[in-house]
Amino acid sequence: MRILVADDEPEMTMVLEDLLRREHYSVDVVHDGQDALDYGLAENYDCLILDVMMPKLNGIQVLRALRAGNIATPVLLLTAKGQIEDRVTGLDSGADDYLPKPFDNRELTARVRALTRRGGEYTPSVLAAGNVTLDCSTFELKCGSACIRLGSKEFQMLELLMRQKGRLISTEQFMEHIWGYDSDAEINVVWAYISYLRRKLEAVGANVRITARRGQGYLLEEQP
Repeated sequence: MRILVADDEPEMTMVLEDLLRREHYSVDVVHDGQDALDYGLAENYDCLILDVMMPKLNGIQVLRALRAGNIATPVLLLTAKGQIEDRVTGLDSGADDYLPKPFDNRELTARVRALTRRGGEYTPSVLAAGNVTLDCSTFELKCGSACIRLGSKEFQMLELLMRQKGRLISTEQFMEHIWGYDSDAEINVVWAYISYLRRKLEAVGANVRITARRGQGYLLEEQP
């Protein structure tokens, strides 16, 4: 899952980026409201974390512009302002949640998990395909008594395949959703991670496999 963090305090963005990456999210960081709006309009994110006090555009302005552009991505407002009127303004402007600074890291990650589960419609935290399950809270791939804990990118790719089971996902969609359009990663990194996942699915005895369709992409299919 991809998250955009927008905050003009470099120390804060470093903390948030490290915290969210340890939770196996892909994270993009911007430092002003105009970039937050541009990224939010152009990219496919699962959650946006916006600081209210930012240069160029504040978080409320960004939020209102995104909602006016029919962007329904869940938004968590993060700010030092904690008064009731500020919270009401943020929520009335289209925010899904509001967390004043300073905050406990555990609370922030719990709120992000809740928002990303909610995003548009409820999605379960344990995904199933064929005889395997993927636990989105522990990143464990299970089949019967066999269990493998996936790395961050492996988990994100398999999660996407399982949520879109039976549908083709192009290499470009993987790159955009997991690495981000401004990543320095080469496009063949997708093939490498697909290879890792195939081996791990085989290792646990899965009856599903990742099938490649030349020039189209990959999909998860159950085998007879």
